[in-house]
Amino acid sequence: MKKEKQATGYDKYINWKIFIIPVVLLFAVLLMPTPYGMKDVGTEFKVGPKAVVNHITRELFGTNSSDAEQWQLLTAKMMEQNMRLGALQKDRFLKRDISWCKKYKMGTNQQNFNKAHEYIKTNVAENNFLVVMENALNVRKQRLKYEDLTGKDKKAADKGAWQIKVAIAMGLFVVVCFLTECIPLPAVAFCIGLILVFTGVISRNEVAMLYWSDACWFIMGSLMFAAAFVKTGVDKRVCLMIFKKLAVPNTKWITLIFFLIIAPLAAFISDHALAAMFLPIGMLLYQNSLTNEIPEDKELAKLLMISIAMACNIGGPGAPSGGARNVIMMTYLTDMFGVDIGYFQWVTYCFPFVIVMIPITWFITNLRFRPKIVSLAPAMDQLKMEIDKMGGWNRKQIWALIIFVIMVFGWFTEKAFFNMGIYPIRLGIGVIAVAGAIAYILTGVVNWRDYQERVDWGVVWLYAGAIIFGRTLDSTGAAYWLARSVIDFLAQFGMDAGLPLMIVSNGLTSILTNLMADGPAAAS
Repeated sequence: MKKEKQATGYDKYINWKIFIIPVVLLFAVLLMPTPYGMKDVGTEFKVGPKAVVNHITRELFGTNSSDAEQWQLLTAKMMEQNMRLGALQKDRFLKRDISWCKKYKMGTNQQNFNKAHEYIKTNVAENNFLVVMENALNVRKQRLKYEDLTGKDKKAADKGAWQIKVAIAMGLFVVVCFLTECIPLPAVAFCIGLILVFTGVISRNEVAMLYWSDACWFIMGSLMFAAAFVKTGVDKRVCLMIFKKLAVPNTKWITLIFFLIIAPLAAFISDHALAAMFLPIGMLLYQNSLTNEIPEDKELAKLLMISIAMACNIGGPGAPSGGARNVIMMTYLTDMFGVDIGYFQWVTYCFPFVIVMIPITWFITNLRFRPKIVSLAPAMDQLKMEIDKMGGWNRKQIWALIIFVIMVFGWFTEKAFFNMGIYPIRLGIGVIAVAGAIAYILTGVVNWRDYQERVDWGVVWLYAGAIIFGRTLDSTGAAYWLARSVIDFLAQFGMDAGLPLMIVSNGLTSILTNLMADGPAAAS
């Protein structure tokens, strides 16, 4: 009797015996009584900003926020936002511009901004400014109590606490679904949006917009250009150029080259861009290594893809340009402790970490994954034969490479060129990626059928769901509540200072950054 093939990946149907576990956990958390800690954080997030703005207008202008002039209200809002970012110094306030105000949705005009800026500059001394900010921080974190709230403020705090509870319940649901794969993973991404809408955390219009962020466009565009590379054979040429000098092209040396090339670059170049660049090469190496005897080798696939991902991750801390988390920490060091670390000084502190982690991560990765196919020499020989059959570079391959180079150049420079005034608008890496994918169609490199068949659209939706999940943890205050609750609990055991605090803090951050983007996790 012929053995039935086991369903894998997207072929799987829902496993209700396991899926009932995350469903029960979801409803159990939603139906439990709301802890006071959640109400406290809900108060801080939902009522705190209004209370702080009102406190600042009274301190500076002797009037309530409801009676303040527009420029006075703008001054208080700018100070409140600076306080949330940990920027308590006067000079940090004076460095803000009107674009910064618009970024944080402070409706204003240049005239009111100039009035606010000039007032703080000429009428508020550095020491007085710091006192006002510290008092405002004390209002939000200490003097504002849930039990003292009434009317609309109490309703707002209750809503904030409910949103935190939803975020925590959703977190349990998502993590268990991911770990057990009891439901197709792209379906989990849609469950995230449905949970948020059904529980009233966000509206139907907001959830639709959240699914299509710049990051999602980047993932989609990256998979589309990878499809163009594979179709034209450019991936084969690039792969051979990188690995042709290897005398023994086995998995250990190929993954080592991945680490040696990607990790240092990730300190200066977007890790997303690097992962997108090396994705086609990893896919090619895997596909060309399979044989009739070994038609599938999951361990090899994991080894190649996780090596690329880990190389991007360990390179990120090497330089300030390696990720948002680095810039956030540099800003906090300056704002909260007066420690001003420059670009080069950061590199001297952190790049040794990258150098040390390259061999360690390479060793652990190869120790963890044991593929059946060890030698990739047959794959490299096959590549040479296929490239020989191609002959010289044809028109489609040349266009594919030109567009890719322009796209990578755009990824590396769009932010810097916008800040320098060269680009009139901020494009974002997602828009550039999709523009490159459309350019492949306009030049005749691919047609839409190629994208439809070669792009894993489930990955795009999975990434979109993960983005929404992380943003919800951040915006509702759930990540902050989680961090505060853990540290408050461990403080009872004397782990709120020194090395124990560092261990707790690092461990908690490492957990959070697996659930949300690294920038918000670092901020939380």
